[in-house]
Amino acid sequence: PARKARAERDFRLFCEAYFPQTFYLPWSRDHLRVVARIEQAVLEGGLFAMAMPRGSGKTSLCETACLWALLYGHREFVALIGADEDHAVNMLNSIKSELENNDRLLEDFPEVVYPIRCLEGIHQRSSGQLYRGRPTRIEWTANHLVLPTIGCRPEAVGCSREGVRQPRLQSPVSSLQPTKASGAIIRVAGITGRIRGMKHKRTDGTSIRPSLVLVDDPQTDESARSPSQCAARERILAGAILGLAGPGRKIAGLMTLTVMYPGDMADRILDRKKHPQWQGERTKMVYAFPKNEALWARYAEIRAQGLQADEGTAAATEFYRQHREAMDEGAVVAWPQRYNPDELSAIQHAMNLRFDRGEHAFFAEYQNEPLPDEQPDEDLLSAEQIATRTNGYRRGEVPLGATHLTMFIDVQAKALFWLVAAWQDDFTGWVIDYGTEPEQNLAYFTLRE
Repeated sequence: PARKARAERDFRLFCEAYFPQTFYLPWSRDHLRVVARIEQAVLEGGLFAMAMPRGSGKTSLCETACLWALLYGHREFVALIGADEDHAVNMLNSIKSELENNDRLLEDFPEVVYPIRCLEGIHQRSSGQLYRGRPTRIEWTANHLVLPTIGCRPEAVGCSREGVRQPRLQSPVSSLQPTKASGAIIRVAGITGRIRGMKHKRTDGTSIRPSLVLVDDPQTDESARSPSQCAARERILAGAILGLAGPGRKIAGLMTLTVMYPGDMADRILDRKKHPQWQGERTKMVYAFPKNEALWARYAEIRAQGLQADEGTAAATEFYRQHREAMDEGAVVAWPQRYNPDELSAIQHAMNLRFDRGEHAFFAEYQNEPLPDEQPDEDLLSAEQIATRTNGYRRGEVPLGATHLTMFIDVQAKALFWLVAAWQDDFTGWVIDYGTEPEQNLAYFTLRE
């Protein structure tokens, strides 16, 4: 069919043509960059790492890329790696569901989908399924899937023409050529699971290894907080995963990431100085925040009051509607179509997430720029505790007994925190001055502010 032929080397068209219920919103520029990376990895090779915000569809893109690579015969063995075994199995289940239920795939890829449909969900039948007297050899397990081994006439759409010769007096069965997806394999695993030595023995005795690996969000919240777990996953990535293709062969790969903490695995993989082979890129939900902070602060106040009174967010949305032009000024979002039915724009959606999730979660999960950890408020000294520790000298006054002055500077990305102390020879000390550069006009503030 024409649709099938057009999508063979066009991953974007494949997504739109066969999965309209998944990819129903217009693409953002960042999506199109990821789509182009997937095309390049599948068709030409290379390694690419892309950081994407939560909820931007990166898992769906990875799952669909597996199907595109296998159904057209671009790759015969794809490894799909998740953060853990459960994540990986869920991705495979999603792929299986498409093969069992997607009628568009059935229309254009009957050589793959029809034998699977004939099992009627009873996958034990696969061991006895025949096509023209030959086993289809479907394998359908929790962690891997082998597509049916099917032959077709050389002139048929979807039939591989590699090595085809003009048949002589042959039987109809022996003259059949394998379809492009015949016997293709998907295998999934968690990044800390059994990855080494992935291979598959075919009926002709050949052994094949993965030629494409798709890694989707390879870290968990727990592992991202642990430097040792991050380092262990980096070693697995460099060793077991990139070595999947076997000796003397390179594996192509795409990895989608979300940066959770400064210096976590995702943050390091995206650093081109540390891992230049992955050609890392970061995408964000918001590329420039609105300029009018006062109006957004008032909006947040109205919204919080409505939620506290069980009145919802309608009043806040109406406030935004009335002041939308001023509140949108200066804002640049990656995906203008990403917002909920009760919201008016992607800018409002992003700001709602920022208010609801908090600064730390928002900048990590949606901006891929996690903020540095700060001391929890409950551990801060009270005003009374601070008062008991004052030394009684005026600011800048040096006690007569002091013989040395020292200055301390805490260098941060946005400010310098400094302190000057005076000391006696017996190490008795006094704080005589402190502050920030640039100076702040607030009695209390945090680095983020």
